[in-house]
Amino acid sequence: MARKIKLTRPELKRQRDSLARYERYLPTLKLKQQQLQLSVREVAVKLRGVARGVDDAKQKFAAYSKLLVDLTGINIPQLGKPTEIRTEKQNVAGVNIPVLTEVVFSPINYSLFATPPWVDKALIDLRRLNQLQAEQEILQTQYQLLNRELTKITQRVNLFEKVKIPESREDIRVIRIHLGDEMTAAVGRAKIAKAKLTEIDVPMAAISSSAAEGSA
Repeated sequence: MARKIKLTRPELKRQRDSLARYERYLPTLKLKQQQLQLSVREVAVKLRGVARGVDDAKQKFAAYSKLLVDLTGINIPQLGKPTEIRTEKQNVAGVNIPVLTEVVFSPINYSLFATPPWVDKALIDLRRLNQLQAEQEILQTQYQLLNRELTKITQRVNLFEKVKIPESREDIRVIRIHLGDEMTAAVGRAKIAKAKLTEIDVPMAAISSSAAEGSA
């Protein structure tokens, strides 16, 4: 559907102001878009690295699965769970994202001398796995938040660059042509009116001259 605009001078000013505003904001939006793209790529790289670490840690801990069945008196899975995952907020390209600061585990409450040597190693490997999984979850949250903002900014960049700015430029062009045509038409009408007045003035001057001669 064709857009309708007012072909007036106030509308021309409004369109010029809008165009100036879009052109002023666009570089800022593009800069933020670039920052977000870089941040998203960095988080994606970290995610892939942590994902590989999680897979390796799972394989290491899987080796203890049969031994855990026969272990009594010590709950390795429970001791391996984090008691707290601490994060802090960090602003990245205008987006507040969580950043992992610490994964806290409960103190070891079993005798190191009365347990098989592999228990300590199993607990270390399990805690390493859970720490990596906590990091993975935080990174996934970072990626989602940054990517969501990137999508919004990209949409705004495209809106300004491909829709709003071209529309304003076209509206300005159309209004200027219309106002120019109106001015040309007004000049033409003024010339015609002047010519008609001139045609009227000439006979009137002749009449006045004849009247003056007759009086003499």
